[in-house]
Amino acid sequence: MRFRHRDGTTVQLGYCATVHSAADLDELVAGLDGCAGLVRATLDVRALAVGLWFPHRLADRLANSPASLSKLRRALHRNRLEVVSLNGIPHAAKLTGANLYCPDWADPERLRYTLDLVDILAELLPSDAPYGSISTVPLGWRTPWSKARNLAAREAFDRVEQHLVRTESRTGRRIRIAVETVPGCVLEMVGQAAAWLDRYSSPYGGRSRIGLGLDTCHLAVQFEDLDESFELLWRAGVDVVKAQLAVAPTLVDPSDASGQYVLRQLGVPRYLRQLREWGGPGVDDIAQAYQLSGHSAWRMNVHLAAHAAPPAPLSVTTGVLDDCLTRLVGGGHPLTHHLESEVYVWPRAPRNQQALAKRVAKELSCLRDRLTALGLDEV
Repeated sequence: MRFRHRDGTTVQLGYCATVHSAADLDELVAGLDGCAGLVRATLDVRALAVGLWFPHRLADRLANSPASLSKLRRALHRNRLEVVSLNGIPHAAKLTGANLYCPDWADPERLRYTLDLVDILAELLPSDAPYGSISTVPLGWRTPWSKARNLAAREAFDRVEQHLVRTESRTGRRIRIAVETVPGCVLEMVGQAAAWLDRYSSPYGGRSRIGLGLDTCHLAVQFEDLDESFELLWRAGVDVVKAQLAVAPTLVDPSDASGQYVLRQLGVPRYLRQLREWGGPGVDDIAQAYQLSGHSAWRMNVHLAAHAAPPAPLSVTTGVLDDCLTRLVGGGHPLTHHLESEVYVWPRAPRNQQALAKRVAKELSCLRDRLTALGLDEV
């Protein structure tokens, strides 16, 4: 979905297609035909942006096989879908816990995977798109991490930046890397990311090739002060390359045993559900919640849809989402041109592709209303 900002530039709204199975090319294409195309038709838009994810073996195949890439391009074309962004965080399917962030940026395999994604996106990016974006891990999980690993990550990012320059020179397509902040990772707060990424900042806003991937759920879970976060980014000259949109569940009164039970039912236990307590510490998963005081509100890293009410007695961080959208695209110039709905927990698990498409379309419609209320015009 394309929107014209008041400054005349285009803002893209799409959804993260990690909700589709993509173990191989056939499964990926099936998700585009069976769900993404239905989402676009339901919304009745000319074209719909989908943020694709490829496991590393499929990324290698697409980067090195013109026939495979052509098959994917045909699937996108017949469903009237476009790709301006990729999710480059999971390296393979079925990774669990902290392994989701492996290999980290100290491992050469993370660099190889990301370079493949750059090459793929340069081929898929619409000719009129100002840039393409790729989400990546915030260096890695916080343990093990060291000065040596940090230096290796620096060297890898420098090589990525060089590859981005060569790609733009060769293809005319500008690709940018969006480093997310994630609870529990090396860079889990915006201030940490701003300090690490200022090396790649540009004196001209919107021109740096490596910047921040702002996740509204992660910001909310960390109880980050938005005024301070955006000020730190501005002072460091770090661009918001991409923003991922979702809300986080909140349990205002953790002493409520029924509320704790409802919170534990959200998400999938084999994935980390990082939990943070207002004004206090946090734990890597809700299974460790007994370590918290329970005297202040809890938020959990589970990406929920903004259009659906959470199960009682939980609330959600809609205010954080709305505040971020206002700051990102409500001003005289957008701070980012890529907005992506990233919901992976729905009120009821969809039984089929049609049911999933209906929920995704409802969420995008909800976000569309928020953008038009901020003065953006759908085109």
